[in-house]
Amino acid sequence: MDMTPPFSWHHLNQWQPGLAPLLAMALALALYFWGVRRVPDWSRARAAAFVAGIAVTFLATESVLGVYDMVYFSAHMIEHLALIMVAAPLFALSAPLDLVYAAGGARARRALDGRLAAVVTHPLFGFATYFVVIPLTHLTGLANEMMRHMWVHHLEQIAFLVTGYLFFRVAFGLERGRTIHPGLRLVYVMAAVPVDTFTGLALMMSSTLPFPAYAAMAPTGSSPQWLLSNVHLGGAIMWIGGDALMLLACVPITVTWVRWETRRTKELDAELDRLGL
Repeated sequence: MDMTPPFSWHHLNQWQPGLAPLLAMALALALYFWGVRRVPDWSRARAAAFVAGIAVTFLATESVLGVYDMVYFSAHMIEHLALIMVAAPLFALSAPLDLVYAAGGARARRALDGRLAAVVTHPLFGFATYFVVIPLTHLTGLANEMMRHMWVHHLEQIAFLVTGYLFFRVAFGLERGRTIHPGLRLVYVMAAVPVDTFTGLALMMSSTLPFPAYAAMAPTGSSPQWLLSNVHLGGAIMWIGGDALMLLACVPITVTWVRWETRRTKELDAELDRLGL
């Protein structure tokens, strides 16, 4: 039975830093900046994006969201969106695989040029992973196991970061490897929106508590009606918040597309002028 008191606004400054997550984030920062030191001309903007991604991950997992993410399903859903749609895109903007390729040795380059890396970084793999992970972690028994076991919960958090990174690295098209046309990146992102919508609506329309373990984790005295209403709230956050963040991600993608088309037009005009046409 969870003994966490019911949430109130004075809990906003509550923190629950865990040793393992803190060590993992510190190690990730150390490794990234070790690579930056080996690549003197590495983009400062990319390094700043990585630091921002770590900061968002810390806030999502170790702040009040981390305290209540297994107590309130709505808090869990906010944490989910922060990880997969805020922190993960920032990590995609930091281009970590490009940094590994530039700072690593011959073995690292061979691995990134290998068949396994080509499969994992393929646009279809990133899309399929997103398409599977979102409903799998919210509409199946895995969600109940997450409520029962902290180690499953931590694995889910990692899965959100990895899934979001694989998806948004394709959407932004910054890293080396197989890419798609800048215009198709908008289609790529918008095609994933129904996944969040379907998952959110399925939770909102649930007539029974989909996660039996949630009853044990919720604050003492929570009624079945309150538990179900909080699941419905989490579904609404998933639907509306997820779709809004996806649309927000389309803004820089659209800007990149317009710039690409403008540059391409200038190159074609220059080529036509050179040919006297």
